[in-house]
Amino acid sequence: MSGKSESQNQLNTYDVLVIGGGHAGCEAALATARLGFSTLMFTVSLNSIALMPCNPNIGGSSKGHLVRELDALGGEMGKVIDKAFIQSKILNKSKGPAVHSLRAQADKDLYSRIMRKTLFAQKNLSILQMEVTDILVDDSKSKPKVLGVKTFSGATYLAKAVVLCTGTYLKARCVYGEVSNDTGPDGLQGAHFLSKSLQELGLTMRRFKTGTPARIDAATVDFSQMEEQKGDDVVTPFSFTTDPKTMEKEQISCWLTYTNEKTHEIIRQNLHRSPLYSGAIEGIGPRYCPSIEDKVQRFADKDRHQVFIEPEGLETNELYVGGMSSSLPEDVQWQMYRSVKGLENAHIIKNAYAIEYDCLDARQLKSSLECKAIDGLYSGGQFNGSSGYEEAAVQGLLAGLNAARKLQGKSGLAIDRSEGYIGVLIDDLITKENMEPYRMLTSRAEYRLLLRQDNADQRLTPIGYEAGLIEQDRYEALLEKKASIAKEKERLERVHVGATNKINDFLLSLHSSPLQSGVTLADLMRRPELSYELLAEIDEDRLSLPFSVIEQVNIQIKYAGYIERQKKQVAQFRKLESKKIPKDMNYDAVYSLRLEARQKLKEMKPESLGQASRISGVSPADISVLLIYLKQM
Repeated sequence: MSGKSESQNQLNTYDVLVIGGGHAGCEAALATARLGFSTLMFTVSLNSIALMPCNPNIGGSSKGHLVRELDALGGEMGKVIDKAFIQSKILNKSKGPAVHSLRAQADKDLYSRIMRKTLFAQKNLSILQMEVTDILVDDSKSKPKVLGVKTFSGATYLAKAVVLCTGTYLKARCVYGEVSNDTGPDGLQGAHFLSKSLQELGLTMRRFKTGTPARIDAATVDFSQMEEQKGDDVVTPFSFTTDPKTMEKEQISCWLTYTNEKTHEIIRQNLHRSPLYSGAIEGIGPRYCPSIEDKVQRFADKDRHQVFIEPEGLETNELYVGGMSSSLPEDVQWQMYRSVKGLENAHIIKNAYAIEYDCLDARQLKSSLECKAIDGLYSGGQFNGSSGYEEAAVQGLLAGLNAARKLQGKSGLAIDRSEGYIGVLIDDLITKENMEPYRMLTSRAEYRLLLRQDNADQRLTPIGYEAGLIEQDRYEALLEKKASIAKEKERLERVHVGATNKINDFLLSLHSSPLQSGVTLADLMRRPELSYELLAEIDEDRLSLPFSVIEQVNIQIKYAGYIERQKKQVAQFRKLESKKIPKDMNYDAVYSLRLEARQKLKEMKPESLGQASRISGVSPADISVLLIYLKQM
């Protein structure tokens, strides 16, 4: 048994152990406990549970999709942010519904407190503040099997499954200028021993980096020089279970300002003092969330960059300076931030810093997020090489759910790319060589018209119900909603209106062409300038329906042609996904495969032809060869 404790001063047995109490760990622990399995969640600090060490918000472009999908499956993040938000808005409203994304500014302390309360109240779930140092494995058989963990105190905890959700804490180091501290985010204790244990088990690790801007005192900011950013008048909940009426409250404004040439000059003159450029930082940072140093260097032609000033809560003066992450020295930070309009007298409460940490090469995971090499060891969150609270949470849920399914004797559950953004995220992590922290983007989802945030419940709640995370009454409410949508669509396709003076006058008043002959109400709805709501005046038999039904009727009729076209594309995609590759596949026997493809396939061991087709270095010709070989088998 690898890593056996010399002094087992305590012996405890659980069904599942979850290592980490961040957004991934919370969802993983809740999932396993709710499915009836005794669960122990380890955290280096109770204060780090559901912590928001960087941006104090949930959702945003594509990330809002993830949170609604998480909620549709039975996760907790959407419910908590609906209680802890201080501002909410839907982004990209001027564009089509495929890219509409909900985003909420959070009271970060309230968010953490609500999540902690939920965890402590959960049956079958215990929490322990303790650092885990070793993964215990039975390696006496052909495939190693997880047995439990050893902690810093020397105690041993046994379990049938272990879920790694260590976030950015493994061998964490916070750096700015010449200052380097071996701590986790926000100055909390890091986890300095587990990386060695994982490497001794044969797992390949990576060194990544992320960063955060300074926090400034709201009392020292001149908001009159900035552009006010308000929330939506009507708030849309993240959770499909939240009554929108309960979310009506006064919202807090955010503010927009800009860097300028003076800011950029201060940065350029001090680049040699930035650990990002001096070589003091080894980790690779996220390309889609660059530091202000990177922005100034990479976009030298731009004379300004947006800076979002965001409150971190109702009971604190802390303001988050969005868009100005940095690892420049303290004295340079003071000059840099104070050069921005409205921040001339700003007082820094917390310095900006970069944090580097160890994470896993996620290509070592199955689609269920179970480690290919170690039976019963699962992994989720930023430890898998992703960035963001939302990406972490959905992975945590799937890792926890699949750990529970393994104990139930069931096969792993995977969301595929045509079912959700969650599927795109996990598939990209386990098939692609991600050399930087992975961030979800709407452009990564090839079927995004089908994967809208508004229909996440229709896509995924049946899956959550089958898995045991969705209650019966919630599932029945979904079936009722779907029936109402279908019934109303059928009615609109059936009801005709004629080319009367009344109808044509109405259409002209909305700058829409008059009719030459009769059409259905559905035909009128397909006109870009018209909608379900606008046609109420000429729809005499209309019944009162909830907004959630109206929204779906409007989208499904207006975009019917595009939706059907994408469904056909999904059908082709699923043909390859359904062609499974045997676990003991001998790629050396497939002589027509190119050498590079053979090497990549042997290394990755894809579960299906579809997954194989997305591996870098495997060409369409290689997939054709494999298809023919599998048919012959």
